[in-house]
Amino acid sequence: MPPLSSDFVIRPAQPKDVPDIFELIQELARYEKLEQMVTGSSETLERHLFGQPTYAEALVASIDQHIVGFALFFTNYSTFLTQPGLYLEDLFVHSDYRRQGIGKALLQQVANLAVERNCGRLEWSVLDWNENAISVYQRLGATVLPDWRICRVVGHELQALAHSPSSPIVN
Repeated sequence: MPPLSSDFVIRPAQPKDVPDIFELIQELARYEKLEQMVTGSSETLERHLFGQPTYAEALVASIDQHIVGFALFFTNYSTFLTQPGLYLEDLFVHSDYRRQGIGKALLQQVANLAVERNCGRLEWSVLDWNENAISVYQRLGATVLPDWRICRVVGHELQALAHSPSSPIVN
């Protein structure tokens, strides 16, 4: 187990960080018991973070130049607020480096970016069984919305929905 350290750095991800970020994504999937859901690749992630267009942004936390955590987020939009927002897709810190303030620092930096960009809100999802994370998020001021459920269409179902006969033709 690495020693506790308050000497971590939070910075924007760079292309050279992508293999480490992808490794942490795989670790996150193992933690959430969702390994089978990881079907992407480090190469695709790099293209989406640093290509044209970019689809997401990432921050990394490092100790002695070793990446130990990341936050990946993207812009969304609130019609009710008529303002952009940031959606935090993933926030993860390697298990050996938890309880050192790294996750909180990553979340704070994403919040800082949301404020700098005049966003109306910062949102993310948390698994209902992850009581530790829920407790931390609530202590930081987050409201866990009990009445909302995530809807998702992927793979074959996404293709079927996109190509269903009742879809209007968009010009």
